[in-house]
This record gives sequence, C-alpha cells and structure tokens, in this order.
Amino acid sequence: MNVNVNEIVTVFFTLFAVIDILGSVPILVSLKQKIPDIHPGKVTMASAVFMIGFLFIGEYFLYYLGIDISSFALAGSIVMFILALEMILGIDIFRADPDTSAGSIVPVAFPIIAGSGTLTTILSLKAIYEKTTILAGIILNIAVIFLVLNTTGFFERKLGKNGMLVLRKFFGVILLAIAVKIFKSNL
Repeated sequence: MNVNVNEIVTVFFTLFAVIDILGSVPILVSLKQKIPDIHPGKVTMASAVFMIGFLFIGEYFLYYLGIDISSFALAGSIVMFILALEMILGIDIFRADPDTSAGSIVPVAFPIIAGSGTLTTILSLKAIYEKTTILAGIILNIAVIFLVLNTTGFFERKLGKNGMLVLRKFFGVILLAIAVKIFKSNL
C-alpha cells in the first residue's frame, strides 16, 4: 500500500468543500430548533457509514436499484432545495419526525452532510485515487464534522440571534445555488 499524503490532502479538501460543514452551521442551528435531540455522535457515525459504505458498494447499490448516479443526485438536490427555501423564506416545509432519533439521520446526516453531492463526489474520486486514499480523506472529514457538530452552540452564542438569522438566509441562498447546480448538471 503506497500512501501519498498529497493525494490524501487533495481528497480531504475536495470532500471538505463539497460537504461544507462550516457553511452548514446555520442550517444545523435552524434544525436544532425543530429537532432539539440531534446527537453529534449519531450524526457523525451515520455520515461515516453513508460515505464509507458508498465508497465500497455505492455503484453496485444504485445499479441494483436501477438508479443512475444522475437520478440520485437530482433527488438529493430537490431535498436540499426544499431545505434552502425553508431557510430563506422562514417557512416550515420539513416536519420533524415524531421519532426524534430519526432527526439525527434525516436530514442532518443525509442529505446535508453525506448528501448526493458528497456521495457522487466519492464515486468520482474512485476514478482517480485508490480506495485507501479516499478512505483517509473521508475519515479526516468525519473528524472535522464531529468537531463542528459539537460546537454549533458556541457559534450560536457568539453570533447571537440576529447574526444567525443573517447567516441562515445567506447560507440558504448558497444551499439553493448548490442544489440548482447539482440539479442542472445532472438533468
């Protein structure tokens, strides 16, 4: 096994940009108001399972279901689009599941963290890098995700209610643009 640190760093930053966990802080704070029982450990673990699982069996899983990668990306972009509209317009489309433990998985782990953009990026990286390199990049991102999920309260306190509202609307527009880009490129 040949470990190339430069390749691991490249994979890490590629996934870091797509996951955009720092940009997701306003989304996470907003969801915490509706789903107060979001567990950083569960979300991190579920995200890791989605990403690592998709690294090894994603292509086969989608193929078995008769779903092409573009359709998968389109579906994820629609969910992201709806979340973005909620953030921008201040309306509730997504309803909290009565089973609040599910809120740690949907919509936080999937599609916000390990969404269609992240999962299709992992599949794309397989064409360039070895699985061990991609796995290392995923694990490093999982560590960052866990750290950020555990510090959302800190960001909320430092920015205050008005600061979070401005960030929520701003990142809502960014999330909307990402959703449109994923939709457009996979249509």
